[in-house]
Amino acid sequence: MKLYAMSVRRWWVLVPAVLALMLVTWLIGASPVPVPSMLGGGGLAQIKHFVPVIVSVAAMYCLDRRMREAELTAVVPVRSLDRAAVSAGAVLLLATTPAIGLDVARNTLLILALALVVRRIANEATAVAAGLLYIIANVMLGQPPDPLGHRLGSWWALPLYPARSTAALVFVAALFAGALAWGLAPRSRTR
Repeated sequence: MKLYAMSVRRWWVLVPAVLALMLVTWLIGASPVPVPSMLGGGGLAQIKHFVPVIVSVAAMYCLDRRMREAELTAVVPVRSLDRAAVSAGAVLLLATTPAIGLDVARNTLLILALALVVRRIANEATAVAAGLLYIIANVMLGQPPDPLGHRLGSWWALPLYPARSTAALVFVAALFAGALAWGLAPRSRTR
């Protein structure tokens, strides 16, 4: 199974993905990019809001690589190995928190949780697209202007919460734990 995890699933890809996330966050993470706003005018979003997709793409790439027949007849439950690999990736990501910031790590776990849930319902490509669309929706709709024109964050726009928000961190941790349990549960054998 170790050979299967390294050569078929290629879980080692998560390490370069986390390193790429760190590099992009260090180099251009705080750089603003103009984005349209559905609630009036335009706005600016930092690139660090979009970097969680890097780890999501890597995890979905690994989960997409499978040999159905080998997994169905394996003695070792492959889903347990997948849970362990995704959990190890999350621990690696949280270990980089001093370098990338708690908000980037939290948002990456949120997008990864969303991807795991969507993957269970649809497929890996849809899961990556759903994560990216969620970020875009947050950036475009998550900061409505108040009557004075100042931008305020919406309660549902978790990626826009500040890094020091403990409630957002606890909520994302619960979402990730639930997505890890449900999103990697065995699918039906006919699928």
